[in-house]
Amino acid sequence: MRKFRPANTVLVAAGAALLASAAVAVALPAGAAAAGCSVSYVVSSQWQGGFGANVTITNLGDALSSWTLTWSYGAGQTVTQAWNTTLTQSGAAVTAKNVSYNGSVPTNGTVSFGFNGASPGSNPAPTDFAVNGFVCGGGTVPTTAPTTPPTTPPTTAPAGTPDITVNSATKYQTIDGFGAAVSIWGGAWSTAETQTLVGSGANQLGLSIVRTGISPVSSEWPAQVNALKTAKSYGSNVKILASPWTAPAAWKTNNSRVNGGKLKTDYYDDYANHLNSYVQYMKNQGVAIDVTSVQNEPDWHPDYDSMDWSGTELRTFVRDQGAKVQNTKLMVAEAVNLNYGYTDPTLNDASARNNIGYVGGHLYGTEDAGRLKPYALAEQYNKPVWMTEWNFHEADGNGSNIWGNPSNQAVWNETLDDIMRTVHKSMESNWNAYIWWYGKRYYSFIGDGEAAYGTTAGAPLKRGYAFSQFAKYVRPGYQRVGLTKSAKASPLEVTAYQGDGKTTLVILNRSAAAVTNAVLQAPQNVTKAEYYLTSQNANAAGQPTSLNGGQVTVSVPARSISTVVLTHPSGVNQ
Repeated sequence: MRKFRPANTVLVAAGAALLASAAVAVALPAGAAAAGCSVSYVVSSQWQGGFGANVTITNLGDALSSWTLTWSYGAGQTVTQAWNTTLTQSGAAVTAKNVSYNGSVPTNGTVSFGFNGASPGSNPAPTDFAVNGFVCGGGTVPTTAPTTPPTTPPTTAPAGTPDITVNSATKYQTIDGFGAAVSIWGGAWSTAETQTLVGSGANQLGLSIVRTGISPVSSEWPAQVNALKTAKSYGSNVKILASPWTAPAAWKTNNSRVNGGKLKTDYYDDYANHLNSYVQYMKNQGVAIDVTSVQNEPDWHPDYDSMDWSGTELRTFVRDQGAKVQNTKLMVAEAVNLNYGYTDPTLNDASARNNIGYVGGHLYGTEDAGRLKPYALAEQYNKPVWMTEWNFHEADGNGSNIWGNPSNQAVWNETLDDIMRTVHKSMESNWNAYIWWYGKRYYSFIGDGEAAYGTTAGAPLKRGYAFSQFAKYVRPGYQRVGLTKSAKASPLEVTAYQGDGKTTLVILNRSAAAVTNAVLQAPQNVTKAEYYLTSQNANAAGQPTSLNGGQVTVSVPARSISTVVLTHPSGVNQ
């Protein structure tokens, strides 16, 4: 529902990434403002004669009302295009200044911008960064890993009264992942865009599920192969969900791909073979289709690809034909608002139930219908529940370019109060996956370059950074566990997860007040604490922590989403 066709994209080959990072604190006379800075310079993609780069400034001194970053190139590089900054170059010297919406940077806050450049030969990273005239130092390391936030070593300070206590004895659902869809009717993600969406490095978003469409025309199947192969090979444990919008027109009662129409019963076996042929085609291309849906939105019949089913018809098809679709697990069946009438008949029929692996549904109207909650029948039969589509972008009004402004208040409010709130509620509802609509769109996770909305094709957007607070750190196979909160932490919406020897907490603070020095109590000792924050002025930025045995103290800013990752001794969870 509410689908938009994305603008065409340009394929950019991803090259080796380089990272330059440096920090210094500057001593000033009494009464003067303290200054200090850290700069992360990442070459995110590279091609013959050119490259793309992302730069993040961390302010380690007093709050800034404006900033100017300078550096120089040593190998003839030149800047050709920039976003989220005013960038000029004179010879080897480069000057980047804030634009109207990102000049204010609080203490320990970050600001990011990006650019494309030309490189006649080698492309070494610069090392002489300075912010407002204060030198940040230098150094280059060949890594794309995110900057580790400062962690205070264990101390002998007295234990504090916990504000959030993780209870690993109380266990909930196992997480399958967080994701988004490739274009269903348009061009594919480029290699570089796919890596940004599924990668776990700096300025990458960590998606672990990619949704794609099954065209009724087999000649259209190759369109997404390269993007799906890249997602599988570059990401970590990425799953592919394939959803059909319609069967071939000749098999339907209205003889059309569009406006609904039912699948004729004497073509049920042909449709099963059609789904199976798609899965086997992708397998032969090196892409395992982990989950195959029977139908996208069986209860929605618009004037684009669509097909009408009842819950009983879905049950009959799955029961009688489901076993023909091999090397994948079937999902039934992505109703618009997770309407149980489309999934209960299959769950209540043992033969049909044994032919499915997952239950799916969309989020349009689900909360209003009272179904943003645990699905008891699916849990009874141990069928994971996936939210497989939602698209919400009311903040764009009449089509202004606010989406290209990472500090826009309306965009941030919608991201926090609508999108991230429903991700949190989905996790509290014991759902196993949350999949957004298009990953590449002006209102989504990376920009599509559509001029009217002001985004840059392939560049991460604020909504992407916010979503990465779940996607990047709550990995497939982690299990949600219980927690309790003190009165101090009551404004915070928190879920906790365990896996890979770590305890991970995602903290949503939609209130207007910060919660400072919140004490988090882990179920065992902690050897490392990492804290990442996205707010109106920060993009998955590392934040300081204080560590004491099994307790970690953090400060949670107002109107933010953050993730705390606690590593335990010997990588073992209790």
